[in-house]
Amino acid sequence: MVLGRSLFWGGMALLLGTPLFSYVYLQGMTRSHRYRDPQAIVPTRVALVLGAGVWADGTPTPMLADRLDAAIELYHRGQVQKLLMSGDNGSQYYDEVITMATYAEQWGVVPGDITLDYAGFSTYESCYRAREIFGMTEGVVVTQDFHLARNVYTCRALGVTVVGLGTPDWGRYSDVTMRRMLLREVLAGVKALAELHLLQPEPTFLGPYEGIP
Repeated sequence: MVLGRSLFWGGMALLLGTPLFSYVYLQGMTRSHRYRDPQAIVPTRVALVLGAGVWADGTPTPMLADRLDAAIELYHRGQVQKLLMSGDNGSQYYDEVITMATYAEQWGVVPGDITLDYAGFSTYESCYRAREIFGMTEGVVVTQDFHLARNVYTCRALGVTVVGLGTPDWGRYSDVTMRRMLLREVLAGVKALAELHLLQPEPTFLGPYEGIP
């Protein structure tokens, strides 16, 4: 009976502790590579922008618009030369990357400076494809601050030496939204470490090398 209780509580501690450990580990390992001030970003060639959903009318969600605005600001400052848009185009009815490109062009980004990755179905796949398909070996990844550590860690573990620019989140979105997103992020950290260091799957789609013009 005592042994059974010990195993139960040990299992509960492992179950609850693993996500928390993963989150703290990712935060610590990327601390020196994450920034909130765009002016702190050293000029580099490519900014990787990850999808965050589009509305039915083909416009970006507020989170995606914030990511795009930050990347566009870097572009107009001359801190990046190219934007790699990576998102979900899993069906003909849902296309994050065209929405991202259209938005960027409306704000003055030259179409030839935008490269589209239609098969960025997850952070892991976006970072993997950024290197293998588009030849990105260094740059900056742009996303919300709560999401940034996992993105930076994933890209660097896959051979893309990035720094991260985090856009505002707490205070920008509702507390309910942020609590939900943070919980999701804590759990996603476990999946990220398992993919990177244990499972090492290939992306859903690879295909031929395309490069970034």
